[in-house]
Amino acid sequence: MSKKWTNWAGNQSSHPQSWIRPQNIAEIVAAVKDAIAQGRRVKVIGSGHSFTGAAVAQDVLIEMTHMTRVLAGPDENGIVELEAGMTLSAVNEYLFQHDRALENLGDIAYQTIAGAISTGTHGTGENIGGLAQQVVGLTLVDGVGNTVEIDENNPLLHFVRVGVGAVGIIAHVKIRTVPKFALHVKEKPMPLSYVLENLEDLASRNDHFEFFWIPHTKWALTKRNNRTELPLQPLPRFKKWWQKSFMENTAFGLVCQLGKLFPGLVPRLATALPGSGSTSYIDESFRVFASERRVKFVEMEYAIPQEHCRAAVEDIERVIAEKNYKVSFPVEVRFTAPDNNVLSTAHARRSAYIAVHMFKGCDYLPYFSSVAEIMAKYSGRPHWGKMHFLTHEELSALYPRWNEFLVVRDQLDPTRTFHNGYLEQVFGK
Repeated sequence: MSKKWTNWAGNQSSHPQSWIRPQNIAEIVAAVKDAIAQGRRVKVIGSGHSFTGAAVAQDVLIEMTHMTRVLAGPDENGIVELEAGMTLSAVNEYLFQHDRALENLGDIAYQTIAGAISTGTHGTGENIGGLAQQVVGLTLVDGVGNTVEIDENNPLLHFVRVGVGAVGIIAHVKIRTVPKFALHVKEKPMPLSYVLENLEDLASRNDHFEFFWIPHTKWALTKRNNRTELPLQPLPRFKKWWQKSFMENTAFGLVCQLGKLFPGLVPRLATALPGSGSTSYIDESFRVFASERRVKFVEMEYAIPQEHCRAAVEDIERVIAEKNYKVSFPVEVRFTAPDNNVLSTAHARRSAYIAVHMFKGCDYLPYFSSVAEIMAKYSGRPHWGKMHFLTHEELSALYPRWNEFLVVRDQLDPTRTFHNGYLEQVFGK
């Protein structure tokens, strides 16, 4: 039997017929052309942090672990060119050495740069777009084995930045960076009712605001991160270990394990999470944005118009209570600006992102299905890298330029070299 591939969460796997680790674009082109000649399909994997089947390969799997170099920059405009297999954590460290940073990041940095932009990784910040919005150029290998250079003057860029692996293999990425900056972090538990009543103010008054509502409680953990010129004041080493490693991973993992074994304890265990008091510190942006995540889970996340955020969270609170779901993971809420990427979940609208999670091995289907029904009320667009149940018929109604994307897909992958089950679900044949 061929070698097995499994994603980080363990909910997606495959046994590809071929497993290729290219060193450069020429080897990607050769692999694609060889697959076409044999009538086989190709998928690319990065770090495996997508919960969907977007990267599942049954025929040819291309792994980008050897394409992790910085090719150029940062130049006078702050633009760097990277190979697509470089992880965000490696990008962050490289940029820091050159006094630069990415303007925004998601809450982990394990993903490859290509995987993160392809699935619409977004972070939080009411006036800032997602990671793909910072991309100014891509080098693709298309579905017939051609190398395609796309810069910011090419309208195709708006289609391929968030391409969900359907329009080509991203080989190189050009991304605009900013001068490095520090964030003043204020983390504080607040009553959920207060957060929801003051949501517009909290989101607009902070550069990066997010909150985590703890199901079975009336509390939310809030994070207010704002740019500052003040000197760095990072968390002391022990306090950082205690809060970020032990409490958020080791202790939380034990709580989840207990909740899995004894679901009836979950509401009582939840009361241990919010705590009291607050934390304040100042650190480099990339050290604040990305968190350590050792507790494994499955996740579903939707983007909805920001004005519906309060109602949607209240609906989730209500359905958990009414259906007696035992939920040990917080509900995460973030915000982004509108953008012009055709398949971005924030396309042309100011968005709130609501993410729900279940501990690995727990039955997520009833809870996720109920949340999906709520998100449908508010024209929710599911995150491309996270679990959902929508098909192309439903998705097409959520994106005003959907049919234009399908035309571009036909141009760049006319014979569906990059097709798989997930892409058939979301885009059709």
